Amino acid sequence: MKRSEINEIIDKAIKLAQEKGFLLPPFAYWTPDEVLAKDSEYDEIFDNKLGWDITDFGSGDFYKCGLTMLTIRNGNYADERYAKPYAEKILVSYEGQVTPYHYHAKKMEDIINRGGGNLIVKLYNALSPTQFADTDVVVNKDGRKYTVKAGEEIKVLPGESITLHTGVFHTFWAEEGKGAVLLGEVSKVNDDYTDNFFYAPTGRFPEIEEDVPAKYTMLCEYDKLNRNK
Repeated sequence: MKRSEINEIIDKAIKLAQEKGFLLPPFAYWTPDEVLAKDSEYDEIFDNKLGWDITDFGSGDFYKCGLTMLTIRNGNYADERYAKPYAEKILVSYEGQVTPYHYHAKKMEDIINRGGGNLIVKLYNALSPTQFADTDVVVNKDGRKYTVKAGEEIKVLPGESITLHTGVFHTFWAEEGKGAVLLGEVSKVNDDYTDNFFYAPTGRFPEIEEDVPAKYTMLCEYDKLNRNK
């Protein structure tokens, strides 16, 4: 992905959050210079990968297959200093943009429609990382428990939420004609490096073409930083 595209995508996400009245944490606005200047008081942000995560899943076409994410809080299974058993993200899904089928082995999550259009979700129980089960799927949606056929479309309206259980393939997108969706994600600890199992071969973090200066730092870039510690 080009840096100019990433800059624009984050700007659009900030604008949508402002329009929907969702206030973002201070680090969502940090410039790369501000990131580099942060000392050890801010280690939790860098160790637990809080911040912006923009991906086209290796598709080369973000607005066809991609997702905007901002991790707001997170624990860390590998570091006893960070005992939080939960995580939270804000996501943006656009019309015509699909998040590809994947499931998590450890993370159970609620996806919340925070405002905008309607979210469409499809679920399959996983037989393996590369195989769907043709069995009914249990759905937990705002206190209601019911079942749907494998692959049946589930509509999540503004204010509604759906629970995504471990071992359940899920894909989602914004309903055509209803506009972009601002989503919340409340979950167990998030680990995007080892706990994403995609149905088809998929790139998780993008290679970045530096065509313009960066306005923000992506969380996938933290390990390369020489911060002022």
